[in-house]
Order: sequence, then structure tokens, then C-alpha cells
Amino acid sequence: MVVFAGQGDARRSLSLLWRAEVAAPPRTGPGPKPRLSVDAIVAAAVAVADEEGMAALSMRAVGDRLGRTAMALYTHVPGKSELLDLMYDAVHSELPTAYPESDDWRAPLTAWAGEVLELYVRHPWVLQVSQARPVLGPHEYANLDTLVRLLGATGLAAGTVRRLVGTLFPLVQGSARTVADARRAATATGSSDEEWWAARSAALTELVPDFAERFPAVIRLERDGAPEPYEGGDGQNGMPYPEREARETFRVGLGVLLDGIEAARAARKDARNA
Repeated sequence: MVVFAGQGDARRSLSLLWRAEVAAPPRTGPGPKPRLSVDAIVAAAVAVADEEGMAALSMRAVGDRLGRTAMALYTHVPGKSELLDLMYDAVHSELPTAYPESDDWRAPLTAWAGEVLELYVRHPWVLQVSQARPVLGPHEYANLDTLVRLLGATGLAAGTVRRLVGTLFPLVQGSARTVADARRAATATGSSDEEWWAARSAALTELVPDFAERFPAVIRLERDGAPEPYEGGDGQNGMPYPEREARETFRVGLGVLLDGIEAARAARKDARNA
């Protein structure tokens, strides 16, 4: 399920995101003004999405959590589309925007990537919001500004930094998606990872007896690139094997990307000195 941000009224959405002084639509019914706020509605909506997933998100579900009707929310938030923009931007306020000054540009970039990964794991529904169209909210921009500043410390050209921004976000999002999926797979399917692999490995061996001959590169990778055994078995720290693998893949992949940045820095320096 992929959802697109920015589907509500542009001016109203941006006014809410940036908390601009825009008058709310006039009330048409009798009764006292509701004791609600945009922040309270957004917090309740985030809680619904965190606990029940994006599919469960509706104005009615948010109203139920607040003990109000869905209609009571519309005075503050025009609809679900605008609410989604607000939710997405709100959770990004959890990210730090400053890192300790250091001559080591890798350390803060590594820390930034780890913080964003954990944000996505805490709020996996965020991964369903397409990156094709940004929300354009203040916290989303703050996170982007932070990353651009950290990458700027590498001394690479602005055009290269721009493309690295477009490389780092998908790397973090893909890893976070794998972690989030690993956590919910057993509950969503009714079978554990061990049960799933045991059944399919047995069937694959029986149905494709020449598997090793047909895919020799895969077999070599499984043999030569197998991870080292974890002390304490697969249940160490309560983290399932697929999640550990996803996190280790993230760590290694990020490290290789940062190595590439270092190589680009060296090449740029050599070109200047030539």
C-alpha cells in the first residue's frame, strides 16, 4: 500500500504544516467550540497508525481515540489527506538537527543514518508514504537541511551532494522496511520464520534437485559469505535473525557508501592539486 502526500488543498495543507495564521473555516452548526487542537489530532492519528497500521487510519478512528466524532475534527483539519501530511511531518520532529562538531565527517553521517532508520522502524507506516512528492513541512525540511550540512562537510561539489542525498534516503528506507517487515511477518502470516524456511527449503530441494548446478553463484555466496554465528543463538537480545541480518546489511552497505564518498573526496583533492 503506497500513499501519496500532498493530495489535500495546497494552501490549507501548507498553512497547517507551517502553523501559519490562517483562519479556520467558519462553523455552520450550533454549540460550543471544540476543545481540540491540531497537535492533539495529529498525535492521536500517529498513535492509530503506529498501533494499527496505515489501513486503519481514518478521521473516525482518530475521533474515537480522542472521544469525539469525526465531524469534530474537521474544524481543525480539513480531511485525511491533510492529516497524513501533518502526521508525516510531525514524526520527523523526533530527529536531531545538530551533531557534535568533529573533523571526522563519517561519524555524524553514520549517526544521522542510524537515527533515521530507527525513526522509520518506530513508525513503519511512514515507509508507505511515497517519496515521489514531498510533504514540504518544516520538520521534513529540517531533516533534509541537516543531511545536506553533514554531506557538505565532505567538501564534495554541490551536484554530488545532491545525488548523495538521493542515495542515502533510499538506503535507509529500504533497510528500515526490511526490519519492519521482519518484525511483523510472523504475526501477519501466522507462521514463524523457521517454519516458513523449513517448509520451503524441503520443497525446493525436492522439486529442484539441480538447484546448485543452475545457480552456482548463489551457492558460493551462501557458502563463502555466510554470517558468523551469533553468540546466544538466534534469540540474542530478542532480535529475530531476519532483523539482525537487515541491520548488519545496513551497517555494511552504509560503510561501503561512505568509503565511496572518501574515494570521491580523494579524487577531487587530486584533481585540484594536478
